[in-house]
Parts: sequence; structure tokens; C-alpha cells
Amino acid sequence: MCLVLTVDLARVAFTRFAVPEIAEPEIAEPEAVAPMAVEPKVVEPVVVEPEVAGPGVTGPGVTGARVWVGEERVIGFPATQIVPSWTARTPPGSWIEIALRARTASGGLTKWYVMGRWSEHGRPRTSVPGQGDEDGDVAVDTYVARRPVVAYQVRVTRHGAGARVTGLGVMASALPPRPPGPSAPGGGGAVELAVPRYSQHAHAGHHPRYDGGGANWCSPASVAMVLAFWGRGPSPGELAWVGDGDPAPGVDHAAAGTYDASYQGTGNWPFNVAYAGQYGLSGFVTRLRSATELERFVRAGIPVITSQSFKAHELPGSCYTTSGHILVVAGFTAEGDVVVNDPAAPGDAEVRRVYRRAAFEHVWLRSSGSGGIAYVLHPPEIPLPPCTDGNW
Repeated sequence: MCLVLTVDLARVAFTRFAVPEIAEPEIAEPEAVAPMAVEPKVVEPVVVEPEVAGPGVTGPGVTGARVWVGEERVIGFPATQIVPSWTARTPPGSWIEIALRARTASGGLTKWYVMGRWSEHGRPRTSVPGQGDEDGDVAVDTYVARRPVVAYQVRVTRHGAGARVTGLGVMASALPPRPPGPSAPGGGGAVELAVPRYSQHAHAGHHPRYDGGGANWCSPASVAMVLAFWGRGPSPGELAWVGDGDPAPGVDHAAAGTYDASYQGTGNWPFNVAYAGQYGLSGFVTRLRSATELERFVRAGIPVITSQSFKAHELPGSCYTTSGHILVVAGFTAEGDVVVNDPAAPGDAEVRRVYRRAAFEHVWLRSSGSGGIAYVLHPPEIPLPPCTDGNW
């Protein structure tokens, strides 16, 4: 999904920010960026909203932009990628924009880069292409530094009445030139969470305006599985537009609710987190460093969604090749192998799979893939496992 740069050491620094409800009114337009892609109007209720065009405050029902800028955050090492993620509530006619700027290792300050415009109703729900300069660029959901950066600031602009950010996290990282060696099994015995199983291919041909239809919906299918595990998700009324006979209408709804109008896909990492946030889950995107860290979450009762790419022979038992795929880690065997719900399976009954630990870690952690990207989604009352390395 994004260009990857590397430095000598694998480093990850994750920071949470509290965005206050009240912020200063916007005085001037944000600096110009590429025009915002506008999602066409359709009949599904999840996307029928007033049209917004351009980076300023325009369009019916969009008033009173409020801006919050966080203090400069020192990363602690020269980073080459930054990924913000958020949860928010945006009543009809409102939306938020997340932007960041960074300080380079030489002390210079970059411009502001727009990392996403988001409304739970769509219009806008888009990444912003065409922002690249000598300092870096935005690859859909990731700021990729052309010059390593040592600090950053994040900016939140809320447009319209009632827009509020309920959670904001920023992950800065620098990837190693090669993945680490395989981790040792945790030794705690087998563990497996009862995550419902949804195949993306059961939705092939459904609503093709969203990323070509269900055959490409690995990320929405994974998020729908985790929502169902936590007993959360859209109400029957919200699902009425999906159509009769759908085996798991929450998957279609998640595809509509995560679709990035510019990227024209459903795999935008923070958009998937934000979608889950509509249903009361806390969430964030980070990088984990090993299956050992994954196992900590699973043993704490929290399934984790991971991003990886591989050829079929690199992940025995997968039976497919992918340039980028999302699945749910639901457990570990007594031998330490990884139990997943893989939505690429042909049908729901085949979604549960076991992948060898070393093979899974290799295709997930290497810098030519996602470098260990994970979505962590959980109810606020469910605590995360202890963190010792600063990445959650």
C-alpha cells in the first residue's frame, strides 16, 4: 500500500493525543493541497451526505471549522514513516481533517500534509494524493519521509456542528533492511478466540462501486469479524440497503463505510479503525515486532488484524499470492503457530487456518511488505496487555 524506506534499526514510537472538545476557530484556509476527490452520490444511506469540495469550509451544512494543533512531539530516533489513526463521531454535515508536519534531522520543518478527510457518512472520506515534495509524500495513509524526521506535530480540523475526535494516535517508525529472525513460542499453551468467520469471496460481485466488490474486501471483512466478536456493528436498519440473501451484510456495510474515494479502495488503514470507532470500539494502527507481541494481545482476549504480502510458497497453506492482504490473528497453537481467520478463503467454513509461525512472521514483518502493521480494536473497558517497547 505504501513506499517503504529503511534505516539501520527497527524502531517504533506510538503516541496517543487527547483532542479537546473546544478549539480555536479557523482563521485562514489551510495551505493548498490537491483538490479533494468527491465520492458520487448513491442510494446507500451510509454515503448520502452533503457534497464538500476543496480543503476549506464549503458546501451545505459545513460551518464553523475548529482547529486543534498538538505540541511538537519528539520521536526519539530518525523515523522514515508516520501513520496517524483515529476514531471520531461526525453527525450528518460534519467531517474532520487530520494533518501532520515533521521536523527533519537537519532541523527544518516540513509543510503540513493532509493525512485524511473523514466522515462516518462519507462525503468526504478520502485520502489526498499529489502532496509530495523534497521532504516527503503521503502514500494513501502513510507519510513517507524522503529525509528522516525526528519530531512531528498533528493538526485536527473539525468542520460542521458536532464533529469530535474520540481517539487519536500517531505511530512513527523506521524499518530494518531485513526482517528479524523468528520468535520463540510463548509457552503458554494453545489459545484461540471465538472470532466469527467471514470470507470476502462470499461477497464477490456485491456493490462493485466499492473497490470492485467483495473479492477485494479483505480489510472490511476482517474489521466486520472483529466487530462481531465484540458484539458490535451496524443495526438491522443500517443494513437494509445491502440486499436480501447476503451471508454477512456487515461485511458489505464495512466496505461502504471504509471506502476511500481517492484511493478507490477499502484498505486505508486508519479509515478501517475509524469505521470500527463508530460502534464504540477504541482502536489504532501500529507496528508490532513479532508474533510474541501478537500473542500478548490474543492472551489478553483481543484479536489483532494484520497486513502482509507474499507469494503462495512463502506462506504454506495460503494457496494464493497477494501484493497486500488483511486478516485476523485469532489464536496460537500449543506449538506456537498462528491461528488466523483468513478472509481470502473460498468460503466461511475454510476461513480458519493455521500458518507456521516463522513463515507468518517473515511475510508480515519484512519491510517489502507492511513491516508489521496491525489494527488493534477493542472496547474501551478491555485493557491492553502491558507494553514494554513503546509501540502501543
